[in-house]
Amino acid sequence: MELLQTLNKEHDELRQGEVFSDATQQDQFTKHFYIESYGCAMNFADSEVVASILAKNGFGSTRNIEVADLILLNTCSIREKAEQTVRKRLTEFRKLKTQNPGLLVGVLGCMAERLKSKLLEEEKLVDLVVGPDAYRTLPDLINDAGTGQKAVNVLLSRDETYADISPVRIDSNGISGFVSIMRGCNNMCSFCVVPFTRGRERSRDAFSIVAECRDLFEKGYKEITMLGQNVDSYYWNNPENNSSTTFAMLLETVALISPTLRVRFSTSHPKDITDEVLFTMAKYPNICKYIHLPVQSGSTRVLQLMNRTYTREWYLAKVARIKEIMPTCTVSSDIIAGFCTETEQDHQDTISIMQAAQYDYSYMYFYSERPGTLAAKRYEDDIPEEVKKRRLQEIVDVQWTLSNESNKRDVGKCFEVLIEGDSKKSDAEWMGRTSQNKVVVFPKLNHPVKKGDYVEIFIAGFTKGTLLGTLKTN
Repeated sequence: MELLQTLNKEHDELRQGEVFSDATQQDQFTKHFYIESYGCAMNFADSEVVASILAKNGFGSTRNIEVADLILLNTCSIREKAEQTVRKRLTEFRKLKTQNPGLLVGVLGCMAERLKSKLLEEEKLVDLVVGPDAYRTLPDLINDAGTGQKAVNVLLSRDETYADISPVRIDSNGISGFVSIMRGCNNMCSFCVVPFTRGRERSRDAFSIVAECRDLFEKGYKEITMLGQNVDSYYWNNPENNSSTTFAMLLETVALISPTLRVRFSTSHPKDITDEVLFTMAKYPNICKYIHLPVQSGSTRVLQLMNRTYTREWYLAKVARIKEIMPTCTVSSDIIAGFCTETEQDHQDTISIMQAAQYDYSYMYFYSERPGTLAAKRYEDDIPEEVKKRRLQEIVDVQWTLSNESNKRDVGKCFEVLIEGDSKKSDAEWMGRTSQNKVVVFPKLNHPVKKGDYVEIFIAGFTKGTLLGTLKTN
């Protein structure tokens, strides 16, 4: 509460005039950029920071690639498939350059940092390469690339958070927005490239975060998602009075902006999500009852090789604690099949932890060795690909059963749903999500509701990934 009162007092100064403006009209600009984002939500949020920086330097956003003077790919290195997708797109863009010699193509993000020399010099697929901490230098790099110079900056920073830059909300539905609260990661999971591509963990100042969230609410947004590689380890110390802000405190302050502003966050590391966070979630109805809690493996032995710093039993106790404090909270997970030395028993441990945790849904992959990671240096990637794929399919099958059972439990209940827009399949239906992050589709009929409204929906059925409902009118 004290933090919120301080922020209310300083609200006008923190908005910084046009810093929080979303109105970037394409016809104001003589140059235009086209951007595609891949990977995690952090990359999509970063693209909005890039859009703001470019807008201040004469570039307008366009979704028509043919009129673009600059094409940017914001990339992900977490899995090999993501890199392959980006390489394919870069090859296609090289063909566009033959038709438009002045066109510049750049790679941003994690893949840029990891493959800088190969992309720029060996394969000559791009004109500029910019790492996640170097977006402020984009205007100068664009000028360098335009004169044929080498344009690359992948230096990592110990303090860059882009706190003073308000993202331009490109491709936004005007209802839900991302707000980055921290950057980098200190966890050093052995399979993960993030500490090497995004650097060490640093938290953005709380004043700028809450100011951005409030500004979104004042612009009509109804939901914000606070983002970080590990949001639960957020910790900011105010240098002016030496007071500190934890994630639970920040979460409460954002929730207090308005009871009609939904608050989400991602991602949580099991070792860092505290009772303080859970009780804060339980206290405020507008903090969504959904936690993404990656487990990666159900085998304690494999978890130790992954450097996840918890055991199977400890993780399950954390899930039980979440359910104890918030019985209606849904839990999702990340799961890797076929990590180095994984045995059939290890795999069965993963199957059983899924069943014990009763995940509502999961993001599931087979292990893809990433150069430069601790696993690549320490362990042999010794599980045949056909075994990885078979184990992954078994994991997918189990999750399908769990998701089906989870959705079945919702039939006959009513949920508050925030309408996000038309259903993908039909403009005669609305689409929205519950607090538990489940997608709901229901017919519009002649009901006087609109995008951005909260409505009570009766769940009558479900498909593979969607709840089917009707508007409750009485």
